[in-house]
Amino acid sequence: MSTAFYSHAECRLHDMGPGHPECPQRLDAITDHLRATGLDIALTHHDAPEAALEQIERAHSAGYVLQLKDLLQQVQHSGQPRALDPDTIASPGTWHAVLRAAGAAVAATDEVIAGRAANAFCAVRPPGHHATRDETMGFCFFNNVAIAARHALDVHGLERVAIIDFDVHHGNGTEDIIAGDERVLMCSFFQHPLYPYSGAVPKGTNMINVPLAPYTRGAEMRETVSAMWLPRLDDFRPQMVFVSAGFDAHREDDLGQLGLVEADYEWLTREIKRVAETHAGGRIVSCLEGGYHLGALARSVAAHLRVLTD
Repeated sequence: MSTAFYSHAECRLHDMGPGHPECPQRLDAITDHLRATGLDIALTHHDAPEAALEQIERAHSAGYVLQLKDLLQQVQHSGQPRALDPDTIASPGTWHAVLRAAGAAVAATDEVIAGRAANAFCAVRPPGHHATRDETMGFCFFNNVAIAARHALDVHGLERVAIIDFDVHHGNGTEDIIAGDERVLMCSFFQHPLYPYSGAVPKGTNMINVPLAPYTRGAEMRETVSAMWLPRLDDFRPQMVFVSAGFDAHREDDLGQLGLVEADYEWLTREIKRVAETHAGGRIVSCLEGGYHLGALARSVAAHLRVLTD
């Protein structure tokens, strides 16, 4: 079985304006690099469907989903962008982009559970791990990974899933949604202190938060993950692994001060894959989160995918 690769042209229509780091060119950099290296041949390409609102409501409150739908459709019809917070701007293309991003994660989950793909990567935007149950923030509208994880649990009947979040920023939205849900074990690392200035004290016993000091490099990250994540993951025995794959902890990325390189993402993906192969039949769905230096992002995603396709 191959690695399924989900994306959609409408994910490029979400545009928060000139100079914004979360830009459509992020997806272009990834796909161009995959073609240039020939890695795209090892992938099975899928157009992401739009998520249904009932799928999104497994992770978000119905009131929030309806409110955001109304707002984004107003922006779509008016053609005028609107700021939802200082970092997050809705554009006329945002509504369909957020549906495709969430829909990719759900469809990838279905594909992997059905055994039609060994694992999957969703090259989508906007990202999702800062979106809480009731709030848009930090470039994020709907929480793609949390929606997919709840889909696996509530629709497919899985009993235990893991969420791995590696990003320079803490996945506060995912934590808000799954805190206390003992069917989910969330393992994350992030730079601290840094936006959104959370995570040092976990909200629930079902999460392993690993704050990393600025300028932490790969060797220390590997030691910490080996000591704090991997034993808990093996004890938990997840039946599926979801990944919030943020590549902004790369040393070339200006949005943080961590010092990871492509080899660190390769090592991290191998450890995640080992856990999945040991306990979950290899089932992994990975969704793009951060990563804003275009060259470093493209190379790091390629390192991630080389392990998934191996």
